[in-house]
Amino acid sequence: MFHPVDHPMKRGWVGRIDGEHVTQLAAQTLQAFFTGGASAREHAVYPLGGVCLLAPVLNPSSVRIFEDQHSFAFANPAAIVGPGACVGKNPGDTVSQGALALLPRVAGMIGADGEIAGFTLLAEWRRSKLAPPKDRDFALGLGPVVVTTGELATDNLEILVRVDGDERLRARFDGFDWEAARKLAADGTTLRAGDLLAGPSLTTLGDVVPGSSAALELAGIGVLAQTVAS
Repeated sequence: MFHPVDHPMKRGWVGRIDGEHVTQLAAQTLQAFFTGGASAREHAVYPLGGVCLLAPVLNPSSVRIFEDQHSFAFANPAAIVGPGACVGKNPGDTVSQGALALLPRVAGMIGADGEIAGFTLLAEWRRSKLAPPKDRDFALGLGPVVVTTGELATDNLEILVRVDGDERLRARFDGFDWEAARKLAADGTTLRAGDLLAGPSLTTLGDVVPGSSAALELAGIGVLAQTVAS
């Protein structure tokens, strides 16, 4: 999802990135795009440098956070925020601002037929002052784009995490059975297009202090950058 820099929109448009350009597609959401057979009429073309990328999945019906392929916990779909978001200070907060913990993850997005149709980055933010699951109820960073399964090999993915420009983590996301996780999620229920399955965190980066910027980077997907409210 995106909008032109000079034409801000809360919801944005579905787009396809082709090199240094973004092509606007005739679909309301990415879920609708996949439900419609992963094809849509093309509209205007914009330079990539002239657009703002938004959270690629709007209002998923569910978000499941896995620590391994045998178990998961539900997370709050309303907590999803996109690239460039400022996290940690939401309307109605009753917890004083402080350092946050960051758990970098890869997330699979469900397609039209209940299969995993693509992957993106997920930054799970937590507040140590709160007990689970409320500690992660306020911000799930998502983006910058969804890359289809045919364009991204999930074996041996390397994630780089920087905080204020300093490298804090470089690790490989490997050994997670995505299909086993999908089958567990689908058992006894229906997975809908846009549902998110977040794989295990590579580590927990604590003490990301107010005013800091954090960036998750994965080759093929790009950089998900966010800041902590000060």
